[in-house]
Amino acid sequence: MSQKVFTYKKRFPLENGLSLPQLDIAYHTYGTFNADKSNVVWVSHALTANSDVFDWGKGTFGENDLFNPKEYFIVCANNLGSCFGTTGPLSINPDTGEAWYGYFPQITIRDMANTLQLLKEHLRIEKLHTLIGGSQGAQIAQEWTLQFPEVTENLVLIATNAQHSPWGIAFNESQRLAIKADRTYFSNSVNGGEKGLQAARSIALLSYRNYHAYNRTQKNTGANNLNHHAAASYQRYQGEKLVKRFNAYSYVRLLEAMDSHQVARERAYSIETVLNDITIPTLVIGITSDVLFPLNEQRLLAKYIKNSVYKEVDSLYGHDGFLIETEQLSKHIEEFYQANKKGKLNHIEA
Repeated sequence: MSQKVFTYKKRFPLENGLSLPQLDIAYHTYGTFNADKSNVVWVSHALTANSDVFDWGKGTFGENDLFNPKEYFIVCANNLGSCFGTTGPLSINPDTGEAWYGYFPQITIRDMANTLQLLKEHLRIEKLHTLIGGSQGAQIAQEWTLQFPEVTENLVLIATNAQHSPWGIAFNESQRLAIKADRTYFSNSVNGGEKGLQAARSIALLSYRNYHAYNRTQKNTGANNLNHHAAASYQRYQGEKLVKRFNAYSYVRLLEAMDSHQVARERAYSIETVLNDITIPTLVIGITSDVLFPLNEQRLLAKYIKNSVYKEVDSLYGHDGFLIETEQLSKHIEEFYQANKKGKLNHIEA
């Protein structure tokens, strides 16, 4: 399925008081609506992913997987600020006729959620069957649900939190420092900050995996290795790989958006009380070895979202487990649907 673009031609207000002159939202859809449009599964994607969920979400999304286009109408929109078609730093600013680059305004998770609501209205979808997201995508899913409580019948939150942690913000700031240490970032050009982006990705990988994952997958094969280390080569390769498909200016803005995530901000009451406002059936999934979004963050979500179920995915691969352990994820989601149908969602005080 090819990517489509919806253009919202009015000014799009941002949470910081600024606005975008207009907004493009790039998205993919798969499958067809059923008679009453009650089969919509909306995927909110993570930091550097894109709207082609059948590419990066194989094992959970696909013709032979849990979410298949023969049964569901699946929607995934590219996140605001990214570089895959939705308005972001590489887009042309209509007011200047030039690309935004580093001048693209700061955005928040709430801004990103608001773009999804605009697309939902454009597609004339009244209510989603399921809204699902992992990592930053699940932060967006929470905000969308809090701002529009009737948006979905089911919510699935994977490897995420209600407030981005000091630990996560520290990792993100380290990545931004690496990018801005590359002076080409300030050239405001299409290739600006590429070396910095490569270094930033290397930092990020340390938070996405963990000691045990590297020990399993990146251990040197020989005892006499002086300079050519498997782990070092892996870090360079992954940095180069991201540079080929992503952009430093988008990366900076998306990290800032992640840091902004705080469900209680300007809502005048506590995180716990805000989470109580989510009343729809919710499945919260944590990854046992995740050091970036540790299990206590998902347990907090499950404790205060009243109609929730908490499950864990056992994985060696840390935060990346939410992209790798598709069989376990699918099993938990399927069991959640079955329990919900029978009215047997056993909420556990996590």
